[in-house]
This record gives sequence, structure tokens and C-alpha cells, in this order.
Amino acid sequence: MVSVSLQARTTDSATWLDLARRAEQLGFDALTAADHPGASAAPFVALAAAGAVTERIGLGSYVTNGGVREPAHIAADVATLDVVSGGRARLGLGAGHTPAEWRAVGRERPDVAGRVERCIAVVEAVQALLAGESVDADGPVVARGATLAAPRPVQDRIPLTIGTSNSRLLRFAGARADVVGLSGLGRTLPDGHNHTVRWRPEDVDAQVGLVAEGAAGRDHGPELEALVQLLVVTDDAGAAVRDLATEIGLSEADLLTVPYVLAGTEDEIVAAVTEHKRRWGITRYVVRAADMLDDMATLLPRLAEL
Repeated sequence: MVSVSLQARTTDSATWLDLARRAEQLGFDALTAADHPGASAAPFVALAAAGAVTERIGLGSYVTNGGVREPAHIAADVATLDVVSGGRARLGLGAGHTPAEWRAVGRERPDVAGRVERCIAVVEAVQALLAGESVDADGPVVARGATLAAPRPVQDRIPLTIGTSNSRLLRFAGARADVVGLSGLGRTLPDGHNHTVRWRPEDVDAQVGLVAEGAAGRDHGPELEALVQLLVVTDDAGAAVRDLATEIGLSEADLLTVPYVLAGTEDEIVAAVTEHKRRWGITRYVVRAADMLDDMATLLPRLAEL
């Protein structure tokens, strides 16, 4: 089975709540919200509102910025979402890449190694708090007897997604996460928001291999999930991806091979997803296609059968 979640932005109440209802009706696995303080809605507030008008769909951050948020706050937010949604919360965590978001809370963004160290510390602290443990820490995360006495989450374990392209974090996610979110995004560009990409098929091979290394010894490794940057249902897939292929220096054929782009007819997209599952074991996708829900109405049931 292949599952698909929807990442969307909150603009106004009516549009957001209608989207939540529609996403559940269509069969999306989860509704997710990004975390960019100052540039997007607070994810857990928006997701709690969506939970009030839905019954089954998962609700998750994709992904919470572990660089600028403290573990005690993250744990309280996700536990509260789990309670008010009746046990539907999911937690996505990432290292945080946007310099302005660090500066907004009075910090300078560390180098890659520093961000990775902090992300690992945040994951460990949040999971301990959600499990009912007390946390004391010195280092990338500082805590003194932190606990989460209330609210306690409904689920015994809130599913954890770690989103990353970093080698060390991919191994760590393989060992620790329920889901590893693959984006293929590389170095942050000077604008502080956009990225280089690692979208060649061999790049995906390498990233999946790192997850497998980290998961060695686990009874059940994490599921693999791809963040889809472009989704187009069309009779001319080559034309749909041509400009993007030129921009990032890939052939159209390679671009249509990797899981970050789904373009073509429904049959072609289903065939591509089937190949992603066979080659890389990818069984989950996150799409940013709020304006293409009509197309997803027929595509989602076909993917669920794979």
C-alpha cells in the first residue's frame, strides 16, 4: 500500500477547514503543516483546528523546526494535539535551515554539524518527554528536570518523522524514526530559503542506503517517505518538467525517475510510484497539491492499491 499526505498552508479559517474536510474525504493519510515562524501559521494551532472538523485523518507537523523550538514546547504541543484530535497526532522534526528563523529567537544558525547535533538532542529529549520520562541535558539542548505531566498523549507512541538529507541524520533516522522524510534538498542557497538539490537517481540510492545502515538491527526499519516538489497530471510529462530539469541541470528522464517529481498521465505516475517502491522501498509521499485535489480524487485510490 502506498499512502499520500497533503502539506498545505493556512490562509483563512474557511479555506483551511474546507481543505481539511476535503483531504479526509479524498483519502489522504494525513494533513500536514510546515513550521516557518514568522512566515507561516503555527502548525499545531492550525492542525488542532483541522482536527475539530475531521474524524480520521492524521495531523502532523512537516516538519517542526528543531533549531528554534525547545523540546518541552514541542512535546507539549504534540501531546495536546494528540489529546484534542483523539489520538491522530504525528510529529515531524528537522534541523532547521533558514538563518532568519534562528535570528528571530536571538540565535545565530550553527554550521551543519551544529544543527545536526541539536536536532539529534531535540529528538531524544522530545521522545523521552512523550514517554513520560524526566529530561536533564546540557549541550545543544539545555533542560533541568523537564517533564510532561500533562497533557499525556493518547497514543502510546506518537509516530515520528525525521526529515533530512544529511548523512548523519539519515543514519540516525534509520535507527530512531518511524518514517524518514526524503526531500533530496542540499545546501541552503544565499537567499536563506531555497536549496541546491540532490535529485539524481544515484543520490536517492545513497540516501536510502544510509537509512538502511542506521536501521541495521531493528526488527522493523522506518518507512520511507518522499516530499514531492512537483506534481502534474498531464499527457506531456517531458514538457511539464523541462524548465525545472534545465534549472537544476538534470535530464528530463532522470527527473521523471526520482520520487520528488510526479508528472505524466495517471498511468505513468502509478508506474513511477511502483518503480520507486521496487527500487527504493518508498511507500509514502507528501504532496503540495492543494490546487489539484480533483486530480488526486482518482489517483489516490490507485496508489493505495500498490
